[in-house]
Amino acid sequence: MKIVHILLLHFLLLVSSYAQSGASNVDCLLLEDENSIICKYTSDRLTHDKNITFHWIDPNGLISRTRDMILPANHGSIYDYRYKSGRLQGTWTFKVIDGTDEYSTNFIIK
Repeated sequence: MKIVHILLLHFLLLVSSYAQSGASNVDCLLLEDENSIICKYTSDRLTHDKNITFHWIDPNGLISRTRDMILPANHGSIYDYRYKSGRLQGTWTFKVIDGTDEYSTNFIIK
């Protein structure tokens, strides 16, 4: 039983050190069974609110949606979602603007 506790402790330390590494991250997940696309932006936790802008860019390079959101103080992530049906097929880009920094990821709708 002690080995399980030691392994769990090492895992938690590894995860917490990664989470506090200062790296921002953008990721999208397609949930076929729920007809949804969920995109998440992860950033450092701050003691104040922060304005973030999301752009959903379709396969033709056109912005299909822009959404301004607030990353609340002491929160490390925010997300946006859309329904998959009715979207153009092809490679989409989810772009995040955080101040002067931009992050993006691509996903494919088939």
